[in-house]
Amino acid sequence: QVQLVESGGSVVQAGGSLRLSCAGSGRTFSSFSMGWFRQAPGKERRFVAAINWMHDTSYDDSVKGRFTISRDSVKNTVDLQMTNLKPEDTAVYYCAARSPGRPRSEYDYWGQGTQVTVSS
Repeated sequence: QVQLVESGGSVVQAGGSLRLSCAGSGRTFSSFSMGWFRQAPGKERRFVAAINWMHDTSYDDSVKGRFTISRDSVKNTVDLQMTNLKPEDTAVYYCAARSPGRPRSEYDYWGQGTQVTVSS
């Protein structure tokens, strides 16, 4: 069974930092693009960051300069380092995996999400 399991969500004060991790199991994701998405209460899920198999990265403008995505293809993990957190970063954060050749908006596997709450 293929799974993505996120961890690291917590409550943090504005200006603080947090590191999310996502562990994949059931298959290797080394050739996959890995992404982080988030969904705030009452809002649609939105793209946050992605990293491909060559470690090229992309970010939503709202997190550029504050968040860093990284991966360890041997360990089958992808992390999201978040700094200078703001209350508007509060959301459930999801890890996702996209197989090679699929459109950038279409991800094959999703985790269950981890809650990040930033207090002001």
